[in-house]
Amino acid sequence: IYNMDCRKVLPWLGKFDLLLTDPPYGINYAAGESTQQGIQKFERIKDDDKPFDASEFLIHGDAIVWGANNYAHTLPKGIGQFYCWDKVCKNGLKVRIAECEYAWHQNGTKPRVFRHLWSGAYRASEAGQKAVHPTQKPVALMRWCLSLVEDAATVLDPFAGSGTTGVACKLEGRKAVLIEGVEAYCESAAKRLSQGVLF
Repeated sequence: IYNMDCRKVLPWLGKFDLLLTDPPYGINYAAGESTQQGIQKFERIKDDDKPFDASEFLIHGDAIVWGANNYAHTLPKGIGQFYCWDKVCKNGLKVRIAECEYAWHQNGTKPRVFRHLWSGAYRASEAGQKAVHPTQKPVALMRWCLSLVEDAATVLDPFAGSGTTGVACKLEGRKAVLIEGVEAYCESAAKRLSQGVLF
């Protein structure tokens, strides 16, 4: 785990089999400003107030990057596929959150959908566990991503947040390098990865 700006360390790391990440989308997401009772308060995501250009990160081998619909104009044309994470798994469900999220897979050959409920207290996994990052993904989602690239022995996450990609890699027997610019999230990731039982 590196606690620094990923752009400063990436040139020294060489190639990886897979870049799997959930970067800041450039949408200035305000997770901490909800007034709804019981909703966790978070600081704003670092660098989410600036446009994100995925192209500078697509030089490390294969890549799966989340939030890709927000910066699709920076992705290579004519290659890859979009994936969808269906977070509510039911038509017409009244929720505050987006019903789905999109990823782009550089070596993807067909669109895919991962159906996994993740709406407040209603979760298909990690029920009752508090998130430590405002856009924290379920471990099950990142394990699904890894299952799509079975031969990826080394995985890079340059926007590691609370370390979910690292946890998924540990559970799947993959090697991972995590980079995160916020020290508190690095500490959370290290804590999660040191636990015998992972979520």
